[in-house]
Amino acid sequence: MARGKLRIYLGSAPGVGTTHSALAEAHRRSAGGTDTVVAVAHTHRRPGTEALLRGLETIPTLASGAVDTGAVIERAPALAIVDDLAHANAPGSPNPARWQDVQELLAAGINVVSTVGIHQLESLNDVVKQITGAPPVRSVPDRVVRAATEIELVDLTPQELRRRMAHGDIHPAERLDAALSDFYREGNLAALRELALLWTADRVEEGLARYRGEHKIRSTWEARERVVVALTGGPEGETLILRAARVAARSRGGHPQPSHLMAVHVVPPDGIAQAPTDDLLRQRRLLAELGGTYHQVVGNDVPTGLLEFARGVHATQIVLGSSRRSAWQYVFGPGVGTIVARESGDIDVHIVTHEQVGTGRWPLPPPGRGLGPHRRVAGWTLAVVAPFLLTLVLTVPPLRGVGAASDALLLLLITVSTAAVGGLWPALSSAVLSALLLTFVLSPLHGRPPVSLDNMLALTAFALVGTLVAVVVEMAARRSAQAARGRAEAKAVTLLAGSVLSGSEPLQALLRRIRKTFAQRSATLLEQRDEGGWRVVHSVGAPACETPDEADVQVAISDTLTLALRGRVLPAADRGVLRAFAAHIGIALEHQRLEWDAAEARGQAAGNRIRTALLAAVSHDLRSPLTSIKASLSTLRATDIELDPEDRETLLETVEESTDRLNRLIDNLLDMSRVHTDNVRPRLRAVGLEEVVPVTLLGLPHDSVTVDVPDHLPRVRADAGLLERSIANVVTNAVRYNPDPSSPVLVAASAHGENVQLRVADRGPGVSDEGKHRMFEAFQRLGDAPQGTGVGLGLAVARGFVEAMHGTLTPEDTPGGGLTMVFTLKAADPNEAGEERSHAGPGR
Repeated sequence: MARGKLRIYLGSAPGVGTTHSALAEAHRRSAGGTDTVVAVAHTHRRPGTEALLRGLETIPTLASGAVDTGAVIERAPALAIVDDLAHANAPGSPNPARWQDVQELLAAGINVVSTVGIHQLESLNDVVKQITGAPPVRSVPDRVVRAATEIELVDLTPQELRRRMAHGDIHPAERLDAALSDFYREGNLAALRELALLWTADRVEEGLARYRGEHKIRSTWEARERVVVALTGGPEGETLILRAARVAARSRGGHPQPSHLMAVHVVPPDGIAQAPTDDLLRQRRLLAELGGTYHQVVGNDVPTGLLEFARGVHATQIVLGSSRRSAWQYVFGPGVGTIVARESGDIDVHIVTHEQVGTGRWPLPPPGRGLGPHRRVAGWTLAVVAPFLLTLVLTVPPLRGVGAASDALLLLLITVSTAAVGGLWPALSSAVLSALLLTFVLSPLHGRPPVSLDNMLALTAFALVGTLVAVVVEMAARRSAQAARGRAEAKAVTLLAGSVLSGSEPLQALLRRIRKTFAQRSATLLEQRDEGGWRVVHSVGAPACETPDEADVQVAISDTLTLALRGRVLPAADRGVLRAFAAHIGIALEHQRLEWDAAEARGQAAGNRIRTALLAAVSHDLRSPLTSIKASLSTLRATDIELDPEDRETLLETVEESTDRLNRLIDNLLDMSRVHTDNVRPRLRAVGLEEVVPVTLLGLPHDSVTVDVPDHLPRVRADAGLLERSIANVVTNAVRYNPDPSSPVLVAASAHGENVQLRVADRGPGVSDEGKHRMFEAFQRLGDAPQGTGVGLGLAVARGFVEAMHGTLTPEDTPGGGLTMVFTLKAADPNEAGEERSHAGPGR
């Protein structure tokens, strides 16, 4: 029986509509003739989702709420809808988790459509905890989701999702404020959405890479432009990066993104193109500023390493600099640019000129094999040609009488030179050829027999001297190559360590760097669970390793952490470097978790500060009016006290004033909650300040405020309720701090171009520049503020409401002393209808 196929709707956040999408597909498939049943669907009493269940065959769940897999398998439909893949079954259910129920259905040959949220993927638990402040209650192993035949992302913008929340489409009204201020904060939703898009994009890229590998496709598919800039580490690198950034920007029509601009530095083990550290660090900083990513790989051949990297990341364009070699150095072969351009296939290659062109670079031998091919070619050429040329010269009549000893020494010099240039085998060949020429050509010229003891000793001496010199040269070359490889490896580890210590690259980027450096298909960081088994902390590439046993290379980082690579078995020489890399990965993970803990601690500290301030406010500012009310009412109800009408009126006024004060405090607390949860949605209309300002003065002493708002002033675009509350808070605050009743607070308005400004000026003590920055924070009051005058929320609420109406509220010094608060609001279109007055409260 063929295994069933799994299709998953992946939600960027709870409430985006995964269940709705799954049930809508059930209707489409059923209408198309597919035998479809609903095994379980969580509607959360949402009318739109419940309506989709009508007309679909539903198989009842077990008493525990788990999927009745036995009934579904017996029914044998072609398609089953199983909502919420990460759901944990109640104790006593056949399986602990719903994803295990799905596995049973798939094994029975039933196709399944399911749903899951990005926050429920097991490998992202730590990231979700960092974003939301709490780890997910339920999760599903990544391998289950990765094994799905199809994954479709269900997404909404944070603003649209919060609007759905406000309309009651996701949570009931009694949970709305808590949800908006907790999990559904706009920042949380934006971060989860980015996480979902990136995770989905990685799966798409893995699928594309798998398809290209299965079909042996080597050509570049220009699904999107990816620009790779090749760095040698020389001073020309900045020019190349800037040029590559312009190429990437033109390709995208905007600023280059990290996935579209990549720089690679190929470091051969013998140290070709070793970059000065300062140059390379400057180039990395420039690349980061331009939105690109830096990669370093170790390769034996620079052109091959560059092209393999470019093809591995599906690059469409390569940018590299003109060669710095001098003209005479081209006798050793074509430059890197020429080879890359010739072998690039359908990848476009840009050769960029720069100031370092032709400044020269000495050719160095290839890695790990002692002498390079250029030197070996030169050695063989010298071994074959030089002895014949010297013999020809020595047979010329003017040099024929030089002597047999001189002939032997000159030929020995050729052998030694050959050994120094080409190594052992060219040296032995030169020794044999020189001995033969000395024996059969030069010796008869001096009257000596070809075969003699002297010639035999000369042949032996040639061979021994050539061998000794060649061995010394080979050993020196190998030691030099090993030292250069060590320098290259140390530099790669140093760069990785710098990234870890600076925190400039996330853990996933470091794993990607390791994967590319060691040419692996995937790199996975595994952590052992307390209850046994392994979980994937982070993974790049595909297929990921679920356990260390699946890896071609594994390195234990600690008792619980293991780095697992899949792709090829590494030689022993590379494993030492990999262990160093793995140690840095462990440090990076610890660094990341410490940052999360620190962020969580900072959040808790900020929450504690707010709770402490709120507790202090409640303990005094809310208790004081309650105490006054209780004392007044107790006195009024007392039967043993005779109260005259004036005393009774005074007590009733106290009750009324304390009640009003208590009401204002509660209103401010509720308003601050709305501001913090971004739940302020003003109804912007044309509003006249001459109508709003008088309303804000109700309850204030008659002579405490002077109003100067011209009738001909343009109307402003605002929500009348929010504007009234904002102005009232500011004016009340100004009156409270205005020490001289003979100099009342001035409320004046004037037009300034497309804006209208309302200024509230007092003659109080004023506020320092530092205090101006803090005065709009919640629970902030001046140090000499009288007790019992509020919880310090009035200005914070006022600014929040004004900014919600696309205006500003800024403090200025009053000329002659005091503080002036300036409201700046957009003037309304003269043709726009005015606001219909309503005192039902601020706009919702």
